Amino acid sequence: MNETLVITGARLLGAESADIIVENGVIAEIGTSLSRSGARVVDAAGLIALPGLVDLHTHLREPGYEASETILTGTRAAASGGFTAVFAMPNTSPVADTAGVVEQELALGEAAGYATVQPIGAVTVGQKGERLAELGAMATSRARVRVFSDDGFCVFDPLIMRRALEYVKSFGGVIAQHAQDPRLTEGAQMNEGTVSAELGLAGWPAVAEESIIARDVLLAEHVGSRLHVCHLSTAGSVDIIRWAKKRGIDVTAEVTPHHLLLTDELVRGYDARYKVNPPLRREEDVLAVREGLADGTIDIVATDHAPHPSESKACEWQAAANGMVGLESALRVVHRSMVETGLIGWEDVARVMSATPARIGRLSGHGTPLEVGAPAHIALYDASVAGVFTESDLHGRSVNSPYLGRDLPGRVEYTVHGGLLTVDGGAVVEELRA
Repeated sequence: MNETLVITGARLLGAESADIIVENGVIAEIGTSLSRSGARVVDAAGLIALPGLVDLHTHLREPGYEASETILTGTRAAASGGFTAVFAMPNTSPVADTAGVVEQELALGEAAGYATVQPIGAVTVGQKGERLAELGAMATSRARVRVFSDDGFCVFDPLIMRRALEYVKSFGGVIAQHAQDPRLTEGAQMNEGTVSAELGLAGWPAVAEESIIARDVLLAEHVGSRLHVCHLSTAGSVDIIRWAKKRGIDVTAEVTPHHLLLTDELVRGYDARYKVNPPLRREEDVLAVREGLADGTIDIVATDHAPHPSESKACEWQAAANGMVGLESALRVVHRSMVETGLIGWEDVARVMSATPARIGRLSGHGTPLEVGAPAHIALYDASVAGVFTESDLHGRSVNSPYLGRDLPGRVEYTVHGGLLTVDGGAVVEELRA
């Protein structure tokens, strides 16, 4: 049985400050001047109480790439950022393209306890784009997979993409597409534009993303199925999604924190921490995706947390791996790029970082408002502080963050996963209490 928590003085969204009592993994009472004999008291005065964050796009690397991350270390990183659930991308070894692998990931997440781990299944066998994986078997497994993606690779064959959309429709699944035309990005090193031309680096054109999104929204409309677009990054992509939604196509889209804040100007220093897929784009694109998130064209923020060992980044730009860690910094970056700029409020943060990703992924028990009877998944955030982001803020196995040395607002003080404190006073709890 979980310990009873009395969270005092938390700022509830759309309401005054209140106390929250957590018992047996659920919210038992909300009110003022509450107490429970023998309960652990959590002083949340001045802290914003958010539903536990949900990340629809996390790379946990296990099985196969434990040098970069494990499910245990990755979920500790998630907890430190206020996340209580993460969707694990399938680019593992072996690839998560069978019921056996996704059930293994689910079990490892349950054993770790820091966050709910919901596996994402591969669309194609081995993510090779040649034939469909065991979508039905993964959907009916104990992992109940509802999101399928070949992330890292585009499902480029339109016939296979159509068949995948048709297949998952039968059980309410969704295809999460990595929108990247492989032919248009051969040898690409960064965003195609003025900076790439000046640096002499092969460019990654916006149309390589936009053309795939345009094709896939039309396929989704034709089939009548759900499509989700991973890590949208260009102004043109926002326009296409906006058009598709007005047309009534069942499409959702995500943007990463780094595409909300960072631009391709950072590549001038050849620091491989800024090398990512899709690449950092122009300032115009950053402003467009911010606007798209604010007006609801883009549905969610997803981290695309992509850990790599130091040797994969401490090398020349062309040889470096793509990817950034992002679980620990995501909420703080959204605070800086979207809340401080006045584009969205904290209710919107809860929507784009908790409620909607849980809905897209069909993850029950997460993303729900903080109310009596709801599962106790809670993030308590101090929006009044700021500080320099350092390696001490990272709790996974890799340190390839683009924010090291950068001043960021806010701090997650407490995270509660299913009634268990996983972050206590800003520190990740070393041993969870059952």
